[in-house]
Amino acid sequence: MVSAGRRTLAERVAARLFAERRAAPGERALVAVSGGLDSVVLLHLLRFAPETAGLELVAVHFDHRMRPGSDEDARWMERLARAWRIPFEHGVADRPPASEAAARELRYAWFHHVQVRMAARWILTAHHADDQAETVLFRLARGTGVAGLRGIPARRGPLLRPLLGVWREELADYARAHGLDHREDPTNADLRFARNVLRHEVLPALARAAPGARRALVRLARVAAREERAWRALLPGLVEEVTCGRGPNRIVLDRSVLLHWPEGVSARVLRSCARELGGALDEAGTRALIQFTRKAASGRSQSLSGGVRIALEFERIVLDRAEPGAAERPLEIPTASPGEGTLEIGGRRLRARWSNAAAAGAQRAERDEVWFPLARLAFPLHIRGWRPGDRVRLLYGSKKLKKLLGEARIPAGERSRIPVLVDGRGRVLWVPGVARDAGMDTGMDAVLGAGAEEEFLHVGIADDDGP
Repeated sequence: MVSAGRRTLAERVAARLFAERRAAPGERALVAVSGGLDSVVLLHLLRFAPETAGLELVAVHFDHRMRPGSDEDARWMERLARAWRIPFEHGVADRPPASEAAARELRYAWFHHVQVRMAARWILTAHHADDQAETVLFRLARGTGVAGLRGIPARRGPLLRPLLGVWREELADYARAHGLDHREDPTNADLRFARNVLRHEVLPALARAAPGARRALVRLARVAAREERAWRALLPGLVEEVTCGRGPNRIVLDRSVLLHWPEGVSARVLRSCARELGGALDEAGTRALIQFTRKAASGRSQSLSGGVRIALEFERIVLDRAEPGAAERPLEIPTASPGEGTLEIGGRRLRARWSNAAAAGAQRAERDEVWFPLARLAFPLHIRGWRPGDRVRLLYGSKKLKKLLGEARIPAGERSRIPVLVDGRGRVLWVPGVARDAGMDTGMDAVLGAGAEEEFLHVGIADDDGP
């Protein structure tokens, strides 16, 4: 495990874990454990290695009930946690999920529930470098764009993955050196699943043909992540440069500026604007949009996905949307200064109130109110109705509101009456009683645990019973 001039596994994990803006000793952290090799090693490192000591650990295990004997994994893991004197939390699915993706969503939702209940700062998972290589290859096979090549992020909101730079054989070496036992999930060998085919057949064959292939895939993820961070930093300025007018449901762009840019830059800007209005463009849609902006004559228009329309008006590109159904009267929150107002969504009349306060003045949020760190908000905010194509960031990635509303058992006819809070970039921050942006770290426990000097915006939305 140790060689001259090289850091131990525990030292490398500690460097990732306690890097700037990540975990700090004394904070409570949930450790997601399946009973498999990876999670058992992670839990042992965090519990016994001096380099990674200091976190207040809680082992969390979720039983999806997707195979016979899964309940025994939970009992085995509970005995291990007890032997290592680590608190243990166990969740069970009401019914087995229909797919691996549904299982992942259910698992992370339960982790988040435990995080809030136990006032934990972090959720640690045991994803490692082989998982990263596998994910990049899987997304390549599906034809992903540059954003998808980023693979698994080392951090997303409260999620941390301190093993992401560690290879599975290193974890196996550590387990042997410390006499660690673990459970094997038989479904991991089932070649009916595409990821298992990649793991057991494609990646080994690729490694034999090109010995550096796994490391190259992980390096590709780092490069793609760096490129996407650069784009995210530049995109708001590019959108501002080309924008010559806007409203709640309308963005006007200067066509002459857009035409001077390379197609790749124009595509990013147009996709960003369409997304702000609720449209979602795939590769074919983006290509058609670029051709339209470059070749169509003035006065022409075209419909995009999500109810967005693009039109050319001389040297102006107009993207807008017509709200279906009942008239909508959205509400703008221009700044953090206290205020209130009424709005109408799908014939439903609502009243919103907002104010700002230091963390010390915060109280636990109810279903119809929310707190956000003021420094992270991009004003003006808008409260409007749900739009097709709306997405919200969750702990495990973004998800369409349409799917979330369906999972919340909200009838299709009622969805047009649900308020949605978005920021100045069109990012969905909050849907009362349904979802909120996990990237904002807005759990009430995070608010109460923040420094008293940090300010928060409080927003409450309720039905308006006035005349």
